[in-house]
Amino acid sequence: MTIEKIIKKEFLLDESILYLNHAAVSPWPQRTADAVHRFANENTTLGATNYLVWLEKEAELRQQLKRLINAPSVDDISLLKNTSEALSVVAEGIEWQTGDNIVSSDEEFPSNRLPWLAQAKNGVAFRQVSLSKGRSPEEALIDACDDKTRLLTISSIQYGTGTCLNLTVLGEYCYENNILFCVDAIQSLGALPFNCQTIKADFVMADAHKWLLGPEGIALFYCKAEIRDSLNLHQFGWHMVKDVGNYDSKESGYADSGRRFECGSPNMLGIHALSASLSLIEEIGIENISANIINNISYLIDLLKNIPGLTFVSPTIKPHYAGIVTFTIEGTNMPELYSKLMKNRLICANRAGGIRFSPHFYTSRKIIDNSLEVLVSSI
Repeated sequence: MTIEKIIKKEFLLDESILYLNHAAVSPWPQRTADAVHRFANENTTLGATNYLVWLEKEAELRQQLKRLINAPSVDDISLLKNTSEALSVVAEGIEWQTGDNIVSSDEEFPSNRLPWLAQAKNGVAFRQVSLSKGRSPEEALIDACDDKTRLLTISSIQYGTGTCLNLTVLGEYCYENNILFCVDAIQSLGALPFNCQTIKADFVMADAHKWLLGPEGIALFYCKAEIRDSLNLHQFGWHMVKDVGNYDSKESGYADSGRRFECGSPNMLGIHALSASLSLIEEIGIENISANIINNISYLIDLLKNIPGLTFVSPTIKPHYAGIVTFTIEGTNMPELYSKLMKNRLICANRAGGIRFSPHFYTSRKIIDNSLEVLVSSI
């Protein structure tokens, strides 16, 4: 089946909506909705009769996520609730020393800021670096590191500006200088190819509900095998033990795999939904998805350049952008403009002081053209 036919079959958005908000929450493909309906109907009629089959689906999802980020082993994959939980697992799990510091950017989403600020209780400084002061973003981050830097944490793509970081450069530097490298990949996974081994990441995390086209409430957490046992655990439950399912055991040994970070019952509904969404991404191919997204952004940038007084907050030169374009318009109240756009069914976001558009691979040129018409008429 061609990509065009798959798109027509899978994406059934209301035709009155112009959806440019995939960097926030994505609509589901039809197959994901179907998977949820099937699971709900099964629960209604059979309860947990087929729980062992559900566990097979869970194992399948771990394999899909392993392939998505090219993890060395399926044992490196944990299924958590969200990106914030995964970041907190790392932040609270590291054995910090007084005087350590953490380096990041000043553009991070709160999820990749608050867990690190909380380490002040351990005598750890959190350095928030500007990514737009003349040097490249990578140079700015590297220059902020010193012999007391314990960890560098960064979003692969900044949620507000859409700045795309060169993770290979950062990962190599961290590897050579014995600095832990943590990547919030929520704005990358499902949009761009991602290889946790190439970038030498120690930790990678991402929710399912953005570019992965999945539900909220389930997330990927990758922890490098060599580091896994060194993270202190702060959540405890039946699901994280070695002998899972043996409820009478009095032993408290924890799983050697990424399951050690999963303290309680798995989100089986989310597992079925995300597995369906990932099957679509694998069917289309991440290279094809990425090419479509970059082409859509290039087209969108060219159209936006024709609007008088418009200034880009986002980079406009490859390879520094991905699926996000944020802009301001001189003399225009941006929150008021955002409200107008939303009332006109142009679904977008108010971020970084401007309007953020984020089309996915299936977003048509017609949708983009119509969105620009709505934008111009709303200014």
